[in-house]
Amino acid sequence: MSRRISPVIPGFGLTLGYTLVYLSLIVLIPLAVMFIHASQLSAAQFWNIVTAPRVLAALRLSFGTAFFAAIINGVIGTLLAWVLVRYTFPGRKVIDAMIDLPFALPTAVAGIALTALYTPTGFIGQFAADMGIKIAYSPFGITLALTFVTLPFVVRTVQPVLADIPREVEEAAACLGAKPLQVFRHILVPALLPAWLTGFALAFARGVGEYGSVIFIAGNMPMKTEILPLLIMVKLDQYDYTGATAIGVMMLLVSFVLLLLINLLQRRIETPN
Repeated sequence: MSRRISPVIPGFGLTLGYTLVYLSLIVLIPLAVMFIHASQLSAAQFWNIVTAPRVLAALRLSFGTAFFAAIINGVIGTLLAWVLVRYTFPGRKVIDAMIDLPFALPTAVAGIALTALYTPTGFIGQFAADMGIKIAYSPFGITLALTFVTLPFVVRTVQPVLADIPREVEEAAACLGAKPLQVFRHILVPALLPAWLTGFALAFARGVGEYGSVIFIAGNMPMKTEILPLLIMVKLDQYDYTGATAIGVMMLLVSFVLLLLINLLQRRIETPN
């Protein structure tokens, strides 16, 4: 006679109800209120707000810099995860702990520190200025700030997957005559790609909505270095709550579509035909 295995957390109905209530209070209800508030606008009014030149410029800047920062971290974060997993060296635990520093450090503090370093009179910025490179108060500086803030997302998603890949598999492929590039392409990439896409999506989503670390180094020049979160704050300061809500809804919809496409791609890679 088969015995029924008791779940670790009993009461599916109770736990599911608690999950839905918590999710509703924290996520669904605030988002629903934002959509309800935006519904006060007609379709034409909403379209005029979200297609204004200033809004479109901020949209391109926010999503473009977040995308490039996620791509940069996709490369650098994977290399960092590889070094931390595959090699043992003095100071390894210190570097591993420093990866999470952007999580613990207030983003405003990070923004002030980056601005002090990369302004034309800063410790690093002065050398870049001598070479004709403008870092602070430019999209370059925004991308740099977002790269700093979103680095842990890629490292922490790739690192455990990389640690689970047995070295014996790579060594066996090398013994069979596979070159390092072939080992990387046919063994490491298929195993790491789903986790890499997850880290990329998390880094991209965080970068799109980042405010504190960007506000100081951006310069906040309309049509040039003004990000969407700052434009929303400007609308709120002007008591234009409906306009701020409309921009927020547009930002949410674009982010949702992009993240949905990334998740569908990840699922397709995980379950090939």
